[in-house]
Amino acid sequence: MLIQTKIQIDPKDYEFIKKTYKNLQYKSLSEYMRKAVNAKVQEDRKKLRELKRMAAMDMIGKAPYRNFFESIEGENFEDR
Repeated sequence: MLIQTKIQIDPKDYEFIKKTYKNLQYKSLSEYMRKAVNAKVQEDRKKLRELKRMAAMDMIGKAPYRNFFESIEGENFEDR
């Protein structure tokens, strides 16, 4: 279900959209706006995922390394 909302756009952009949405084979002015908003939202989601990924990689790089085999290091396993 779609949610109705109000947006503000530049008058030049609005005039362009009003003149060209039919030539671009959109059913209505609203469909043009929906597709434009969806495209921007998808782009922003990709940016956000990339930012989160980069932050996670930085955190991984800063984590201290712990040697889990330290307790058995130096033991001679052949003589057991």
